Amino acid sequence: MRTHSGRIRKIGRPARKIWIKKRRDILILDWNEYHREVLGRIGDIAKISPDILRGYRMISEAGAKTGKLDAKTRELIAVAVAVTRQCDGCIVVHTDAAIKLGATREEIVEALGVAVTVNAGAALIHSAKVMDAYAAKQP
Repeated sequence: MRTHSGRIRKIGRPARKIWIKKRRDILILDWNEYHREVLGRIGDIAKISPDILRGYRMISEAGAKTGKLDAKTRELIAVAVAVTRQCDGCIVVHTDAAIKLGATREEIVEALGVAVTVNAGAALIHSAKVMDAYAAKQP
C-alpha cells in the first residue's frame, strides 16, 4: 500500500485490512487494527524468542524505577520520541498508553510540539553541516 508520502508499506497478514480509503489517492491507517497487528507480531516474536521481549521489558521497566518521572510523563515523552523516530508502531502503542494514563489531547499536542521543535532543531544543526561541506568543497 502507498502511504500519503508515496512509500510502500506491507503490514501484517495480507488478509487483514488495516488501510481504509478516506480521500481520493490518500490511504489512512486504521490505527486500531494496526495496533492489534503490532501486538500480534510482537507476540509471535515472543513465542519464538521470549528473551527478546523479556529484555525489552527489562529496559522499559528500568527507566521507571527511579520514580523521578510519573508514568504519564514518560509516555508523553515516548510519544514525542516515536514521532521523531517515525515509528508507527511506537506511535500507536505509546499514544494508547498515554491515554490510559490520563493524558489529554492537549498534553499530547504539547508533547508533539516538543517533537516538532527537536526535529526542526536537528534540521538546523544538519544545515550547518551542509554549509561546512559546501565550504570544504570550494577551491
